[in-house]
Amino acid sequence: MTEQSKMHFYLNWAKERIDEMDATLASLEAKASQVQADSKVKAKELISELKKRRDDFQVILKKEADAGEAAWQRAKKQLDTHWNEFEAQVKAYIETIGKQVQQQQATFQGVAAAQVKAWHEAADQLHSEAAKVVAARRADVDAALKQMKADASKAEAQLQKLKQAGSESWTALGAALAESRKAFDRANEAACDALKRAAA
Repeated sequence: MTEQSKMHFYLNWAKERIDEMDATLASLEAKASQVQADSKVKAKELISELKKRRDDFQVILKKEADAGEAAWQRAKKQLDTHWNEFEAQVKAYIETIGKQVQQQQATFQGVAAAQVKAWHEAADQLHSEAAKVVAARRADVDAALKQMKADASKAEAQLQKLKQAGSESWTALGAALAESRKAFDRANEAACDALKRAAA
């Protein structure tokens, strides 16, 4: 797996969590006005704490967005901790304030929709990156094939020249053929390598 694809993995992972956090907060805020009067203050406090956790998560993400894989592995541990705390706090909210089935269903539906959206976005991004890689590798393949054709034309011209001269010794003709063969082998190997890279 390349460094670039690893970074996409980490960024998609983090974005999916932020999308879930945002969906959870939107759902809880939408239903906060329906909470019983004695629980409204507690609900607002918990929502405020959840927003802070989400914001802290985003700060870490922005700080590490352009970091290398090693930095991301460290940051992911920290982000995991923030994510787990967020989830625990949402669970506590649902168990204490949002006991209503409607609240739970609304929160679940919002988070599920965020997950589905994140899956589709990640798949679309992966498809786009794959197309870029194939296009980039296609350019490598085309370049290798172009070089192969140019080398073939050059070798053919040299062989035609020798053929027309007719007075060259077999040793000279054999050497020209060997040189042409080596050029073909190099061009063929380069084209095959380009195809392998494109297929990988």
